[in-house]
Amino acid sequence: MRSRFEQQTTIGVTPISDVIFNLKSRHSLMPVLRALQYVFVTSELNNEVFKILEKKVKDGVQNTGRRGMSLWQIMVLGIVRHCENSDYDRLHDLANNHSALRGILGVDRSDFTTGHIFHLQTLKDNVRLLDEETIVKISSIIVAGSHGLIKKKEGADSLSLRVKADSFVVESKIHFPTDLNLLWDSLRKILDSIDYFQKQKKGKKSKYHTKRWRRKAHRAYRESSEIHRKKGQNYWERLKSSVVDFKLVGQEILKRGKQLLLDLIPNQLINNDLGDLECKRTVALAHYIKMAEKHLDLVHRRIIMNEVIPHGDKVFSIFEPHVEWNSKGKPNKKVELGHNVLIATDQYGNILYNEVYESQTDKERTINLGNQIVNKYGVVHELESISFDRNFYSLVAEKKLQTQFKIVVLPKPGRQSKLELAQGENEDYQNIKRKHAGIEGNINQLEQNGLDVCPDKGIAGFKRYVAYGVLSYNLHRLGMILVREERKSIKKARRKRNLPAAA
Repeated sequence: MRSRFEQQTTIGVTPISDVIFNLKSRHSLMPVLRALQYVFVTSELNNEVFKILEKKVKDGVQNTGRRGMSLWQIMVLGIVRHCENSDYDRLHDLANNHSALRGILGVDRSDFTTGHIFHLQTLKDNVRLLDEETIVKISSIIVAGSHGLIKKKEGADSLSLRVKADSFVVESKIHFPTDLNLLWDSLRKILDSIDYFQKQKKGKKSKYHTKRWRRKAHRAYRESSEIHRKKGQNYWERLKSSVVDFKLVGQEILKRGKQLLLDLIPNQLINNDLGDLECKRTVALAHYIKMAEKHLDLVHRRIIMNEVIPHGDKVFSIFEPHVEWNSKGKPNKKVELGHNVLIATDQYGNILYNEVYESQTDKERTINLGNQIVNKYGVVHELESISFDRNFYSLVAEKKLQTQFKIVVLPKPGRQSKLELAQGENEDYQNIKRKHAGIEGNINQLEQNGLDVCPDKGIAGFKRYVAYGVLSYNLHRLGMILVREERKSIKKARRKRNLPAAA
């Protein structure tokens, strides 16, 4: 049974609305916690956020059973994980020892007792409950809250938004791929599966000799990879000879893996005597067998047959097969293994839109981005301008965006387009073009919020991780608005106290 976090006044528990922050602190967590406190105590934002959380977590689930982690705590811990760019072990330590965070979680006690303790596995299981769509909706509410504060400060009914858009790569946490090490990964995971089922089914132990075959496979892999790394005299002939030995070992392990799979399938389909975990391990074994077959073929074609492998035939990780090879020409990162993430920010630094896209280029997403911004913000605010890099240019996109925005900065690769030449003397156009580089600062902050390397598994986990990072970033922006206003009010009050008395 899960519930909203509606904190009741209990002796010894600090109410979320009463949590006090050190406004002099420059730590990145403080503005995020202040923004979360603002969301909790502001009824309009609170109701909208909880409606989204309840629809995702509680929809179709009976409201019975023991109490689970509250919806508020799930969201807060997911955000803090990204704000701190931390793993679950560090998040576990913060959730149990950081007093301000525990105050926002609603479990901090002022009577010097221990209070609620979060367990590591509980954090892992609950933070993953939210998906990309849910987190993106919450992020839109946070942006609306930031715009509300800005409108109140400027005394305006609506804002005139100047949108900047760019893409960057979020990498997956994988090792650099080669045909040889991917083949080794496949073989060792087949042997791990064989070893697992040996322990489950004692009668199979004499049939499969995993320890001996693992030594053989690793020795053959290391010999081939060292020859490839060091080169030397007769490099190609020595490499081919070593790879032939590696292939023979791989084929023998593959044969044993296939035989085990044939033994397991009747148990599942006919006898149905495999548990859930054993079924998952069987599916994983089938995947590793498929990957081993593929990379045995790739190694043979590339090294033995000296064939150039087409890019579409390659897989860059057997654990994360969705990963893409990205080369943006950066001097410090020639190759990035992950996915492109498209973001659009306004002049206040809020991320209005974000998207993870696969097997597409930047210019294929330009029109869709413009449409999304118009649909989400065109009714509430005035759309003054939008700016891009050269990678986003297409003539169709340029014409479409001109009907949606007053000023469109969409540079054409190579020679300047007629629109650029015509607007070269337009001061507003030039200012927007110069300020477009500010989005690199937004990207840098996102990378500090965890969007440099994604440790989560699968494409769904990747997209959820990116969405959490954007939500954490937008909360930081909202928190900084609140903190600046509070600092100003404190300074103003201090000046009033120091004024001389009137005559």
